[in-house]
Amino acid sequence: MKKTRLVLQNGLIFEGEAFGYEKPASGELIFNTGMVGYAETLSDPSYKGQILVFTYPLIGNYGIFSDQQQKGDIPINFESEKIHVAGVVVNSFSEDYYHYQAKMSFDSWLKKLKIPAITGVDTRAITLNISNSGSRLAKIESEEENYPFFDPNKENLVKEVSIKAPKFYDAHGDKTVLIVDTGMKSNILRYVLSKKINVQRVPWNYDFKHLKFDGILLGNGPGNPELIKETIAILQTQLTQEKPILGICLGHQLLAIAGGASTYKMKFGHHSQNQPCVLVGTKRVFITSQNHGFAVDESSFTDDWQPWFFNANDGSNEGMRHKSKPFFSVQFHPEASPGPTDTNFILDEFLALL
Repeated sequence: MKKTRLVLQNGLIFEGEAFGYEKPASGELIFNTGMVGYAETLSDPSYKGQILVFTYPLIGNYGIFSDQQQKGDIPINFESEKIHVAGVVVNSFSEDYYHYQAKMSFDSWLKKLKIPAITGVDTRAITLNISNSGSRLAKIESEEENYPFFDPNKENLVKEVSIKAPKFYDAHGDKTVLIVDTGMKSNILRYVLSKKINVQRVPWNYDFKHLKFDGILLGNGPGNPELIKETIAILQTQLTQEKPILGICLGHQLLAIAGGASTYKMKFGHHSQNQPCVLVGTKRVFITSQNHGFAVDESSFTDDWQPWFFNANDGSNEGMRHKSKPFFSVQFHPEASPGPTDTNFILDEFLALL
């Protein structure tokens, strides 16, 4: 394999070998502590603009299921129709695969979708550097190249991953959920449709007040929530209404801003399928799937809102509820994929309110 390197903005360099698609890449360097679920993770639009370090030492041993399997225009085995990370960093990867449903190797999948990767580096050292100093910009390049650093937190990434025109999904149900697509994972759509509830999916900046629906679901997505001003302005008009609203991940942050709160950049965020979240007022802990680099500042809540969950590791806010209206949101992913399904009940609670 060809020699390549991971260059951090602070000057650290990790030498390794290239696999996947051979091209340079740059973005925000983050780490994910999940042991499995690499296909769902890399196809999650929330990772747009990021170089992802897998802390688990071996990636790829069960291969990749066929990326041609779809139900309508909804991918079955992935969270979108392509990989969204800028690059991948692993300690080692399996060139072979050992799952009876697998159709290609991890390396072949990256090559097909033109995603560069580096292997043979000390991912523990990289993770410790991020943990101690915070997420930072990085790039994957050969020694001969001088590729520029790219900061995704200064860009509106949502407009790049959102659909361009409204879509309607008919589940032959009596109720309709309007999903604001800011980079929505496919499993949110799959889950709602599985409950025989129709879905009206709209772009991130679509003014949907003329549409007929019974509730609003704000999906996940990438980047800095403060930059998604058009979505926030549309949401503010809905807070005067009474229709149920559920926010997930970025949707949680956007709903919080629309309701008068603020957000902040975390030191290194939460990227894994093993984040413990505590239900406020109890000792009940739920293990959750997460991917976010920003969080809601709980101290900025107005009197209309109250905290719902908090992170057991760092105390950051993980959910909120309106005190009198059917509006609530969570920072984690109740739809999972990958990860535990401990918090599916949140989606069920929202759907029961329609």
